[in-house]
Amino acid sequence: MFIFLIVSLVFSLSCGDSGFSLKGLFEGLKGSGIEHVILFKLRLPRVVFGFFVGGALGVCGVILQALFRNPLTEPYTLGVSGGAALGVVVSFLLNLERWAPLSGILGSMVVVFSLYGFAVKRGRLSLDSLLLVGVMISFISSSMVLFVMAVSNPEKLHGIVFWMMGSLQWPTTLALWLVGLSSITAALVSFLFSWNLNALSISEEDAVYLGVNVEATKRIVFLVSSLAVGVSVSFAGIIGFVGLVVPHFFRITFSSDHRFLIPLSFFGGGSFLILCDAIARSAVAPVELPVGVITGIIGGLAFIWVFLKNRGYTP
Repeated sequence: MFIFLIVSLVFSLSCGDSGFSLKGLFEGLKGSGIEHVILFKLRLPRVVFGFFVGGALGVCGVILQALFRNPLTEPYTLGVSGGAALGVVVSFLLNLERWAPLSGILGSMVVVFSLYGFAVKRGRLSLDSLLLVGVMISFISSSMVLFVMAVSNPEKLHGIVFWMMGSLQWPTTLALWLVGLSSITAALVSFLFSWNLNALSISEEDAVYLGVNVEATKRIVFLVSSLAVGVSVSFAGIIGFVGLVVPHFFRITFSSDHRFLIPLSFFGGGSFLILCDAIARSAVAPVELPVGVITGIIGGLAFIWVFLKNRGYTP
């Protein structure tokens, strides 16, 4: 895993549309010329930002799949990303693009706490209610986003579409801090609850029998993962497949034990996203592709290959 992380890091730092090669990378590390400026002002913040976004999506995918005992659950299932997207596109509509990330965070927080309010009954967090209401909120948010797109002028529409396909361009200091803190918090908290998630992934009854405080575990991991997803989506857009494919990849190839699966998905998700971002920047340079396009293609193909190999399929 650490070899994959280092390879992704070096590849991402040494490629782009400026002709900045691997040799230029080492010159940038020790020099003070244009390579140094490109490396430390542009590429390194982008790589760090991408790593935390990918790590957050990977870990939140693990948490939600264990919580709902559903392998198709991903960070966008509960409508949190829809709330963030709605907040961002409304800011575009009102000519408040500068505040788009904060508007997205506000939208995601409204969804998170609304979901929590709907799903708690008599002191118990109902996962069935959480999933059903979350899917409905996701549909409603998507429809409202389409409505805003329909009434937007072509210039704003282009910005909205590009944002929705995911981008790691120009990460601000605020974005680095908020996404970094939420991502690390989600990883640490979920790791502390890894034994509880192992028990919950079997059934709630078995988890109670094993001495797990089921209600406290469900509430804490739901809130932490939802907040991390909301913050990541608000700054980076909707980047698909990372939260779905990365946990499955490591579950199939390594272990389903959450004590290993959580750190693997955190570092694997981060490494995978910065690798995809490097490809998005260099594939058809100087044009930059949305990173969500690359994660969808590579993630989907890699997952199909691992799945078929695990089933013993040989062409």
